[in-house]
Amino acid sequence: MKKLINDPMAFVDETIEGILLARPDHLKRCEGSERALMRADGPVEGKVAIVTGGGSGHIPVFLGYVGPGLLDAVSIGNVFSSPSPDDMLAATRAAHGGAGVLHLYGNYSGDVMNFGMAAEMAEMEDIEVTTVLARDDVVSAPVAEMDRRRAVAGLFFAYKIAGAHAEEGADLAAVAAAAEHAAVNTRSMGVALTPCTIPAAGEPTFTLGEDEMELGMGIHGEPGLRRTHIMPVDDVVDEIMENVLGDLPFASGDEVAVLVNGLGATPPEELFLMYRRTKVILDEAGISVHRAFVGEYATSMEMAGASVSLLKLEGDLKRLLDAPAYSPFLPQWPR
Repeated sequence: MKKLINDPMAFVDETIEGILLARPDHLKRCEGSERALMRADGPVEGKVAIVTGGGSGHIPVFLGYVGPGLLDAVSIGNVFSSPSPDDMLAATRAAHGGAGVLHLYGNYSGDVMNFGMAAEMAEMEDIEVTTVLARDDVVSAPVAEMDRRRAVAGLFFAYKIAGAHAEEGADLAAVAAAAEHAAVNTRSMGVALTPCTIPAAGEPTFTLGEDEMELGMGIHGEPGLRRTHIMPVDDVVDEIMENVLGDLPFASGDEVAVLVNGLGATPPEELFLMYRRTKVILDEAGISVHRAFVGEYATSMEMAGASVSLLKLEGDLKRLLDAPAYSPFLPQWPR
């Protein structure tokens, strides 16, 4: 294991410390927790607060999406591990500005359990909490069982949509509805070329042969569709898009936002190669691209690989996607 770290057991806390030192005008700790962070200008009185969280190792998910027009607070667990209910409660309590709190996070069992406990504790303090789960990975369950699907990079779209609507002054029910609208309109699939190593474990999370890749693998190394020899990038994207387009399904005349996301060790050039083929496929299908995002939006330590996500833009989704937002990790807004 070759990593630029100190004590592996201090990895998460030292990472948080470094981010706070680098961005003191953007983030601050939530009272009562070393693992909960919030907007430096928060809480924002009268605005619905959006709180997320999850395991470390995925920057810019989760703390990279805290900021105006995005999220209000976040709790961070150990690498690939859920934060504690107490840390989630601290983030919820600190972000609450009197208009209720939306818990918006990925559909993973540990997060669901611990966020659920935090929501119950918050409600005992008269903080109204509503929950929306991202569940965009088409490989992880059939479309008829979407509530069993895991989240991958498509969570990014739900953050942006919900954050914009909250910034407009919408109430908690409306912000939750916007987040759910984005969640059910987003589809993703990925491919992994190499594993990653959790610092505290000191060994790879899974194994792949030198000439192998796994299509559909999850962001933590969860099983995908199949393992195969390394394929040309166009062939990889063809298979990803076949599964993604047929799942909603997307149709000629639709307008979409596209996210090509790198998992941590994939060069930008390769991501643009993936977008190149994605755009060709969408053009041939009569689907127009309103906005494209290419880069690292949800990583998995130093895993090599990528995912493609599509958000079908209907109703207010396009307007909310384009609304101003700010985070040091996201220089794309305002447009």
